[in-house]
Amino acid sequence: MILVDTSVWIELLNGRLGSRVSEEDLHNFATCGPVVQEVLQGLRDLPGAPAFREAFLAQPVLGDPLGVDTFQAAAEIYRQGRNKGYMIRSSVDCLIAAIAIEHQTPVWHKDRDFDILSRFTILRTYSR
Repeated sequence: MILVDTSVWIELLNGRLGSRVSEEDLHNFATCGPVVQEVLQGLRDLPGAPAFREAFLAQPVLGDPLGVDTFQAAAEIYRQGRNKGYMIRSSVDCLIAAIAIEHQTPVWHKDRDFDILSRFTILRTYSR
């Protein structure tokens, strides 16, 4: 299973990943609450949007519901990064990383925050 970040969903929706994603890949994708929020708030009202929304919401959701421990882990990740001199642009990315770490799942991303997070945490990333 791979936790797919919003940055990859944006690339997929805009057709920039082309044939690099197969039907088989889709069966290995998972999401989480913060990614659901980010993707759906940016989803445009286009003809294919309802079908995408339905398929997207059918993905397994990691960490549902999130406990306060996950938020504390995300805050600690942010603090560790700051203390080590890393500039993390999004605290939501720290939350997504905490969920991925908790579920021992790599994150597929197109966002430099995750590269930074993987430098000082046990976060695993996935790339294509």
